[in-house]
Amino acid sequence: MLKHHQSNKEMKNAIVLLIIIGTWFTSGCSNAQPMSPKNILIVYLSRTNNTKAIAEIIRNNVGGKLVALELEKPYPENYQATVQQVVKENETGYLPLLNTKIDSIQNYDVVFVGFPTWDMQLPPPMKSFLHQYDLSGKTVIPFNANAGYGVGSGFQTVKDLCPNSKVLEGFSIRGGVERDGVYLVIKDEKAKEAEREVRKWLQKIKLMK
Repeated sequence: MLKHHQSNKEMKNAIVLLIIIGTWFTSGCSNAQPMSPKNILIVYLSRTNNTKAIAEIIRNNVGGKLVALELEKPYPENYQATVQQVVKENETGYLPLLNTKIDSIQNYDVVFVGFPTWDMQLPPPMKSFLHQYDLSGKTVIPFNANAGYGVGSGFQTVKDLCPNSKVLEGFSIRGGVERDGVYLVIKDEKAKEAEREVRKWLQKIKLMK
């Protein structure tokens, strides 16, 4: 009689355990749904519009709000003058003031940050953005267009400035070479190729199927 009672009790415990495990799996699946476009912010800095082109490809594939970083005092149009200014800002740690204002940053779960490579580093305006806005608890995803020398320390600096964020693998692509007078190159056939590469990356980081 006691043995029969124990087996019934064990069976009830097993059923309860199965229900709990089932609940975990169900809630896990519901949390794995694709991000809603309203939860995604795509912030980018672009001088030759190549980073802008990648930002637009990302928006077209995952949705979200697109925001261009603008400065209170724009950089000079002259390339060499801008290079000298950026080098000085990097040496002194100067953070240029932004004209761009983002309301309700807390409403976004995922923040893409896009930038060109300047002085083999993260550009000072993007440093300003990451200092100004608290992205703690958010998923931060960097992307980059460069003149062929790579991203430099840019992605690492994003990680350093977002210590309380989940920073995913970044995306980098060759863009224009302003020094040589080569500006927007991510257009026409190159834009189609870039779209294919961006989609593969978004699938890899599990932001799209």
